[in-house]
Amino acid sequence: MARKVIGLITAAPESDFASRLIDGVCSRCQDYGYELAVFGALCSPGLPQEKFLAGEMNIYNLINFDRLDAVVLDAPSLMESLTHRLMAPITKLLHEKCNKPLVTIGAKVEDYPAFVASDRRVFQEITEHVVNVHHRRNLYFLAGPKDIPESIDRLNGFKDGLAACGLPFEEDKIIYGDFWYFGGANLAKQIIAGELPMPEAIVCASDHMALGLTNRLIESGIRVPDDVVVTGFDATREAAINRITITSCEPDCESVAAMAIDELRRTMEPDAPLLPYQSNASKHLRMGMSCGCNPDLSQIMEQYGEYFYYTNPDFSSDHRKVDIGTLNESNMLEYLSESSTPQECIRQINAFTYLLDQYSEFSLCLDENWQNAELCCKTGYPKRIQQVIRNIFESEASYCENGPVFDTALMLPELGSESHEPSVFFFMPVHFLDLPMGYAALRYTLDAPHRMTCVLRTWLKNVNSGLHITRTAHRLESLSTRDGMTGAFNRRGMELMLDHMLQRAKPEDNVLAFVIDMDRLKYVNDTYGHADGDAGITAICAAAMSITEEGELCVRAGGDEFYVIGIGSYDPAEAQQRIGRFQEQIEKINAQLNKPYALSASIGSACIPLASGMTVMGIIRIADAKMYENKVQKKLQRKD
Repeated sequence: MARKVIGLITAAPESDFASRLIDGVCSRCQDYGYELAVFGALCSPGLPQEKFLAGEMNIYNLINFDRLDAVVLDAPSLMESLTHRLMAPITKLLHEKCNKPLVTIGAKVEDYPAFVASDRRVFQEITEHVVNVHHRRNLYFLAGPKDIPESIDRLNGFKDGLAACGLPFEEDKIIYGDFWYFGGANLAKQIIAGELPMPEAIVCASDHMALGLTNRLIESGIRVPDDVVVTGFDATREAAINRITITSCEPDCESVAAMAIDELRRTMEPDAPLLPYQSNASKHLRMGMSCGCNPDLSQIMEQYGEYFYYTNPDFSSDHRKVDIGTLNESNMLEYLSESSTPQECIRQINAFTYLLDQYSEFSLCLDENWQNAELCCKTGYPKRIQQVIRNIFESEASYCENGPVFDTALMLPELGSESHEPSVFFFMPVHFLDLPMGYAALRYTLDAPHRMTCVLRTWLKNVNSGLHITRTAHRLESLSTRDGMTGAFNRRGMELMLDHMLQRAKPEDNVLAFVIDMDRLKYVNDTYGHADGDAGITAICAAAMSITEEGELCVRAGGDEFYVIGIGSYDPAEAQQRIGRFQEQIEKINAQLNKPYALSASIGSACIPLASGMTVMGIIRIADAKMYENKVQKKLQRKD
């Protein structure tokens, strides 16, 4: 039986909610032996930088639902912050292409089954804690936007807490905010200005509002928690490392994720048993300074570790974490930017995978035309993609540069394979601003620490910039070394490449040279126009390139003159074989063009040992003399 693959569509996977949700889904997928494929822009959909956001959002065009057995939608991360609606591109994607069972987590979306944790009981407990432990009885509740389900649920929990403590509910002590810093800051301004009387405590429906409130109050001289107790919700990293740490509670993402995967299991495998799940509610409590309790120091130190620039990592440990300081001080971007060729840039990217934490496998898949932005897909991905890096941690099966080309519809050939234990694959966009180049994928075992972090996001931005700088430099070099009309090397390019070829040559090698000159170009120009003449030159070049082997040069030496040059262990008889192939190619071109005239070209060759001491240009002159003999013979035959 093939392994089931669950797709998870999210955004900003390093955010608190998304990372907890991913952990919960991974845990339940491990219970059932499912594989997980996570597709996510590495930034928030609300990012105002539209071109960069477009490049990030392109990752959703990669999703092939035929390769998935079911789908989980992280709805909150994909919602527009002001309207609380699912982003239009995601809605369109689901309507047009999703043909698999789908559930949403965190918010209701259309008619899809939704799993939303109720925070009502948590807010009752927080309210009771403020009243019974800290003896505050005059409480405000700072809610989210009015009439949305999350606000109603949390407000009802506050009401329950008041009732359990024997306190009346007062409508005028409910203030509606935005779940964001501004909602808290606005309430603080009203209290500071005397527009609202000072309460004894404020229960906030989110950490971000609690942070905006607490910091503005402190700036005005109001003491938290001495003058007013503040609590939040979400147990965010920002709340844990604020100068006054915020008392908060972590949402129960694990239970919701387990219920969502169980629902998909019922649909995919109706006869398969459901395993029991026990929520550990106590681990979700996070005490902070803002209520007057002793803060949870272990959580504070853990979150500080996420933000430290440099944490002096233990390089002897198999479980060390790479921080942003280690990444920045690696000078990764400088080394990628210095790459002299696109191939060297790929090798450098592979070398810097040591900065990725505890991965099982890293893949980099690029558009075959990534070196030329004009030929790359502008949206989505090409039908075929090349896996230029497959780095399997500490495995000799790894490779880079010239990996296989496969159908992009596979996303990754390894996805769902039973050659590895059930894993989670993170698919991430590779782009420069809004121009796609491909995508990257990281595989981790389901039980490994696999949090997306700012280190990974910055690492991938270095990859994006390095690839873009390399292809720009490659493009500029091509313009200076290539002929613009035919794409063959120009004389400057020939000189540079010949230097490299001669440096790599062996003493016993031969130089094989062909000189090709178009026949009757003046006649074509005068009779049919210069456009036909240019087309003829391009066609002759194409025939010359058809006999140019890998590692050899095809050069436009003049207006209608071309060289083909190679250095290696050539048999002199090979020259005549290639001349025959050249003439066959000319005949094919004439048949395709169907012009009132026939294109032709004269060709001469020479194959001389390097050990002869003759220069390459001297050998070309021998081939040129034979080409001229060929041209004279043709003129005598035509009698023109």
